[in-house]
Amino acid sequence: MKGSYFLVIRLEEGERIRTKGKSFELKPGYYVYVGSAMNSLEKRVARHFRREKRLHWHIDYLLKEAELLRAYLIPSEVKLEEKLSREVSKFGEPVLGFGAGDVRVSTNLYRFEDEPDEVLTRILDKLGLGWKIVKSEDDIGKIRW
Repeated sequence: MKGSYFLVIRLEEGERIRTKGKSFELKPGYYVYVGSAMNSLEKRVARHFRREKRLHWHIDYLLKEAELLRAYLIPSEVKLEEKLSREVSKFGEPVLGFGAGDVRVSTNLYRFEDEPDEVLTRILDKLGLGWKIVKSEDDIGKIRW
């Protein structure tokens, strides 16, 4: 299945996240990462829940230090990553340069002081998109669309 996703992440303490070529100073709080998987949405999100993996994307380096609370799987034949990122940017504090290498937005990571679920569901409803929430890699296999 093709689609996009939100990752809802909690960072307990401030942290410097170093990737291959950049460094990001992150404050404690909740973060929403916007991604897409136009080959296999389920496999991509399952990978994000795994603790042991080769570090490849910016988000991998953050997830090594933070807690992935849940993911929203948003099936779509059209790549919505940019549109979703723009919508989330209206509510969250952007982390410039984080994970947006292949889209025309300045970031795909946004910080929130409080849990962002109400904002995310409002965005998805406004855009008329369907979604499922998963809280673990095991949940992904149980999804019924």
